[in-house]
Amino acid sequence: MDIEQFRLACLSLPFTSEDMPFDDTVVVFRLKGKIFGCIALDQPDIVILKCDPEYSLDLRAQYSAIEGAYHWNKKYWNQISLFGNVPDELFLRLIRHAYLEVNKKLPKKDRVEL
Repeated sequence: MDIEQFRLACLSLPFTSEDMPFDDTVVVFRLKGKIFGCIALDQPDIVILKCDPEYSLDLRAQYSAIEGAYHWNKKYWNQISLFGNVPDELFLRLIRHAYLEVNKKLPKKDRVEL
């Protein structure tokens, strides 16, 4: 998976938006205003995704390309190398997982029905 495929996969999810709230090098993907993913354009080989804390530990133990996200709460956020040992199919599942993690924390009236 490359950075553009990652971006398109994020944007394919309902009610997803992208913006650059921090500076002109960091793109974030949001569900109804809440961040679920991130790309630093000055480090295009790494993406950041929200993740369930227990699942994060399992993923980090299984894949050397997945580790706690630098500058993010490592309990809830993973940084993943696009050129590591993570298969594209798993990447797509992790994007959807991040999206669903945010969705389940939204107020009931704002949640996306999938």
